Parts: sequence; structure tokens; C-alpha cells
Amino acid sequence: MPRKKVTDVSGNGGVKKKRASGKRKERDFSSDDEFDFEQENNKKPGKPAAKSGLQPVTVADDVKEKIKLECSKVKGQLLIFGATNWDLIGRKEVPKSQAAFRNLGQNLWGPHRYGCLSDVQVSFVVAGPCAAHSLLMTTEGKLWSWGRNDKGQLGHGDTKRLEAPKLIEALADHVIVAAACGRNHTLALTEDGTAYSFGENKLGQLGHGNQTDAVLSPAPISYNGQPLVKVACGAEFSMVVDCKGNLYSFGCPEYGQLGHNSDGKFIARAQRIEFDCELIARRVAIFIEKSKDGQIMPVPNVVVRDVACGSNHTLVLDSQKRVFSWGFGGYGRLGHSEQKDEMVPRLVKLFDFPGRGASQICTGYQCSFAISEMGGLFFWGVTNTSRDSTMYPKAVQDLCGWKVRSLACGKSSIIVAADESTISWGPSPTFGELGYGDNKPKSSTTAQEVKTLDGVYVEQVND
Repeated sequence: MPRKKVTDVSGNGGVKKKRASGKRKERDFSSDDEFDFEQENNKKPGKPAAKSGLQPVTVADDVKEKIKLECSKVKGQLLIFGATNWDLIGRKEVPKSQAAFRNLGQNLWGPHRYGCLSDVQVSFVVAGPCAAHSLLMTTEGKLWSWGRNDKGQLGHGDTKRLEAPKLIEALADHVIVAAACGRNHTLALTEDGTAYSFGENKLGQLGHGNQTDAVLSPAPISYNGQPLVKVACGAEFSMVVDCKGNLYSFGCPEYGQLGHNSDGKFIARAQRIEFDCELIARRVAIFIEKSKDGQIMPVPNVVVRDVACGSNHTLVLDSQKRVFSWGFGGYGRLGHSEQKDEMVPRLVKLFDFPGRGASQICTGYQCSFAISEMGGLFFWGVTNTSRDSTMYPKAVQDLCGWKVRSLACGKSSIIVAADESTISWGPSPTFGELGYGDNKPKSSTTAQEVKTLDGVYVEQVND
């Protein structure tokens, strides 16, 4: 039987504030939304929101659902390839504070195992397009972490980087069912629907109700609503979903990525631009769609089933298999055929037709993916900014013959587990994350099967 063909999509395919100088804006796209959000949201760009009356989400105990989330049933082993100099990843040089580790870590061009995990059954692995640290969950619901640890994002009570996975002792009494990695922060979800966070908190991305440099050990977020069932992290913001399908966000509001109809920008003293951060979980109340003539209409009764975050944008999948996106619009990563930032969740039109809904969503650093309910893989945004971007979801035609089981995207590389194979691609420079092996091509602009994994059934990939 002929092999299925794979091809390239890489090029098309509140107290208080943050200084603007601390983060370079990619591009600035104005918004001309005309829909009246005043009743639902009185927080407008250009002025700080009043935080004096802001209280954590609270639901009375007698009406709160009692749930017990289940761990993944997978029993597997961890394989790793790519860069392992954690303090250098995404940087031009290792910070002076980490100079002692300058030469630690190497590029692994093919799959490797960690000796410390020889007797550990792994059920799920977590990384992220913005992160230089990783997590794994065992079949017993224990959470391990390793990698960069500048801000305590590993949860071990210190800032020492770890070369290999280590159990997070502070969470050892909990059963962890899900987790997420931001640039320098981490969220972990327990079986009873409680979210813990740790790591950097300068922009309120931990949801503890304050802004601090770092939190080195896991602590529950400031939230007492319905039990949570999903967690996700962008670079400097976080998203959680409760058991009723409500979405909440906190952290840096820049680009509108929190979905509250504001980028949080205001003029502070000395004409300095600052951002009013969300310090506790705040419900995303409004979902919209836009017509071709620019008319904006609310989309009622959205029940969120899944959420994924890129560096500065967010995707959700709802109970009707619709996809919404918002945040930074550069390179078409929102899929709306334009590069404008979106301040609230906006419907991605392609998936709003009978039989054409989405079953899965995934985000890379500057791109988005969805798998349709018919099994087709769709891509929009960009993985390589030196090539053309895709402004709206396009089917990856030459992958249509594959049944995609797991998909992940880093800053510029993509890896897919499909049928019995693993497929990856990404432009130069790469550091082994494609897994092609020693003395093999280091990059590929077209999708290639990872031959080093022939004979290995890959349950899940992460990048």
C-alpha cells in the first residue's frame, strides 16, 4: 500500500501595572469595533480599571458541583530530543546569573530517555511554545518538572535549573490531572478542580490577587467558583475553564488577549504607557461574530470545552464545535483574514457550518491549528516570519490521508503523531527538535516522517 504523502505548511502554514518599555510590541493594529459592550464590560482602553471592588469568583458551597477529574489512562515512557541548554533557549546568550551553566546541556538530534524515569509510567507531557521548562504527569497523578527555573516555575521552592525531571514534592499529596506552561510560570490542576500556580507573577499571571516577582512553590489561585476542568498559559497570561463551560482569564492584558474588551493600556505619570493587569480570575463574558460588512453581533450561550494559548493570542473550542480566537492579530494567527487585534473572542467563520466543526485545537507561538470533525487538519498564522503567512484557516491537503492523534507546535517547528507514524518539520535553525537523528538533515521546510521513531507508537507529542 503506498505511503501517504506529507507536505509543507510551515510558511503558510489589577494593582497594578507594567511598563511598556518592558515588552516590545510586535505591531500595533487598531480596532474599529462598534458593538456596545458597556453593560457587560465598563473597562475601556486608555484608563485603568477600578480594582477596589474586584473580588475573587465565589460560589456558595451548597451549589458548587462536586467533581473528580480522571488522569489520562496512557501508560508510557518519555522520549526527548532537541535543545537541553535550558537557560539559552530563546535567548542570544545565557544570563550572567546563570553563567555557571553556560555550557551545560546539548542538542539531542534523536530520541533519548531519562534514566531517572526508568521505573516511572508517564501518562502525559506538558511543554509550550513560550516555555523553556517541561512537565510530566505520572499514571498516579504526580507532577514532575525540569528545565529553566529563573522564576521558580518548576515549583521546587528555589530557582535552580534542573537537567532532569524531579517530582514536585509540594503537590505530592494531590492528584494532578492537567497542567500548562507559560514563559516563566506554571499552572497545575487537581482532580477536585483546584488550580495551583507558581513562577513569575510580575503581571498577575498566577492569579493570586497580587503582583510579585516570583512565587517559588505551588499556591492555589484566588478563585472559589465552580470546579475547574481546563488550564492554559500564554507567555504572560493564563486561562481556566470551569465545569459549566465558563472561561476565566488573568495576567497581562496587552493585545486584548484576556478577552475583556481592553488591552489594559493607559497613560501613567511622565507620559509613560502602562498596562492594568488582571490579578484574579475574571470571566470572559462576551463572544462575538463579525459579518462581511463589519457588523458585530454577540454569540450567546457559549459553553467552552477547550482552550489553547499562543504567545499573545487565545483559541477556544465550544460545545457546538465552533472556534473563537482573540488577542494579537499579527501574521493572521487569529484566522479572520486580517491582522487586527481582537479584544474579545471572535468566531472563526470556517468552523461554523454543519459538518465542518472542529474537534481539536492547538496553538503555536504565532500560529493556530484545528482538526475538523471530519479529520482534516487546518492551519493559519505563521511558523517562520521570513515566509508568507496564512490569514485564514487552510486545509493541509497533503495530510488529509492521515489520522492525526496528537499535534504540537513550538516557535517554528511542528510535530504530529498520525496513524502509526510521527511527522515533523521546521526551518533552520533547529536544535534537534525535529528528531531526524545524528548525521541527518537538521531542518526541513517540508513534512518528513521521523525515522528514528519507526516501530515506536507515539501516544502524544509536545513541543
